[in-house]
Formats: sequence, C-alpha cells, structure tokens
Amino acid sequence: MALSIYDKFNRQYILNDSLNLEQINLPLVTERRERLSYPFGDAELVQIGFAGILIIYGDVSVKESRLRIKSFDEPESVELHFSIKGTGILENYLTNKKMAIKGNQHNIIYTPFFDGIAQFETDKSHQFFEVHFQRDKFIDLTSGSSTLLERFGNNIMNNRSVAISAENLPISMAMYACINDIMNCNFTGGLKLLFLQSKCVELLALQAQAFNLADQKTVSKTVMSSYDKDRIYYAREYLLDHASNPPSLTELAKVAGINEFKLKQGFKETFHNTVYGYLSDHKLMQARALLADKALDIKNISEQLGYSSVQHFSNAFSKKFGISPGKAR
Repeated sequence: MALSIYDKFNRQYILNDSLNLEQINLPLVTERRERLSYPFGDAELVQIGFAGILIIYGDVSVKESRLRIKSFDEPESVELHFSIKGTGILENYLTNKKMAIKGNQHNIIYTPFFDGIAQFETDKSHQFFEVHFQRDKFIDLTSGSSTLLERFGNNIMNNRSVAISAENLPISMAMYACINDIMNCNFTGGLKLLFLQSKCVELLALQAQAFNLADQKTVSKTVMSSYDKDRIYYAREYLLDHASNPPSLTELAKVAGINEFKLKQGFKETFHNTVYGYLSDHKLMQARALLADKALDIKNISEQLGYSSVQHFSNAFSKKFGISPGKAR
C-alpha cells in the first residue's frame, strides 16, 4: 500500500508501506522502525505486521498546516485509531466527510479510499497508535457481538467508508495499558506473535465495549455544549502536562475557563473517573512503563512522577496492580 502527499507547491511524495500484505500474512512477526524526513515534515514510525494484523504507531511533526493526501493500493482493512497527542482535521473529498482528530480520543474506521486534505498544527508533536485488521478477520472477530458492530460490519461489507461512531471517545486507562504493553513487548518468536495477537484483540474488545455503552447512554446532563467538552479535554491535557506539580481544582477550572462544578462533573462523565483519580492512574501507568528501564531505580521513578516518598509510591502501585513495584520489575 502507498500514500501520495502533495506539499504547498503541489510536489508529490510517495510513501510506500514497507510491510506489504504478503508480509502481514506471514505466521511470524515482521517489524520495522524508521525515521522519515520530508520538506513538509518529519516522522518516527514503528510498523509491526503478523497474521492479518498491522500495527503502526509513531510521532509526526508537520511544517505545513495543510497537505493534500491520496491513498491507493490500500488493503481492505479496518483501523483501530488512537490519537495520543495533537489536533487536526481529515477531510475526504470522495465521501464529503470530515474527521476531527484530538489527543486522547479513539475511533474505529473503515476507509477503503481517501483523496482529500489533512490539516494539523505545525511544529508540534502528533502522536498516534493504530491497529489495522484485515477486513475479513475483523468481521470474523466481531460477528454476532452487538447490534452496533453488526451495523458497522454491514457498511464494511458494502465497501462504504465509515466510522463506528460520528463522535470519538476518550481513550480509557485500560486502553492505554494495552497500548503500552504492545509498545513495550519484550517477547520474541512465537510468544511475541501470541502476545501481540491477544493484545490487539483485547484493544478491539475495549473499544467495542466503550462504543456500545456510548450508543446506549443518554445525553449528558452536565457537559452539553461542544465548548464545555473542549474545555474538559483541555483541562485533562493541562493536568497531565503538570502531573508532577498538579494544580488545585479551583486553579484547573480557572485555566480551563469553566466553573468548578462543570469541571468535576464533566470530567467524571467524560473520563469515568475523578480529576485526581485519573491523574493517579495516569502516573501509575507511566510508572509501570518506566519500571522496564533497569537503569532507573524505584526511588528515581517515584521522584520523577512526583510522589512524596517511595513508600507512598509503592503503596499506590500495589493497590492499583496488586503487586509491588519491585516484583513488577
């Protein structure tokens, strides 16, 4: 599969995917890490292919705010999309549909054809994580699961470009844990294949559950307007950017431009957690990833994440994961 990108001077650049369908269908894990540099931007990408699944994740920085993009020779695949950081808009001229991209949001997408534009903030990090299931594999996995997935599957089988939901949902801590497990997988050979397969299916199950719940849920009574929703997401970003020295609820509400009541209620409705409960889970997920680095001792990790003491960190970690940091390592 390949992608054509046109810069502001209408110069064409063809990005060929190094993992073709034959490699993806191999019963072994094929992996490639690369750095790309073009006049319109730079990227660091990781691609992992195996048994009908392609994982792509990385960090992209663009120098032009608007780029024309065309895809061709695309395999028939369904994309689990996770926007980790950064904002933007994708507009597909073939379907006359726009898709907003915001940090900490996810969706499930089927786009067999794309010819349109991508708009992103320039000179900022845009981090993403994607899992692509071959279409038939996705249909087999989700067959008979729910009415929502059945509708989505019917659109896919009719080759319609579609997202499972018109609105993206926030990425849950369980999804982040799954993504981190995939990115930090240390297994090799057959064990790596089994581990990555299971985690990709787990990630799909978590997304399906989230969209099913959202499909059944009544409209929120607290976060009504798009402005309020944007302010809640901004509060989350600000909170995580200042995780080592977090603001008070009053300070966070003021920075976000929303009253404290809406902040507390809206945050819980959006992320299914309190403000500081979410922050605690985020820090502990970071801790679990940092423990993989043997060069960092537990005291350093505790201090880096802003815990008042190693004991406080150890107690919080044990309560969350049921195991001490030392044993987790």
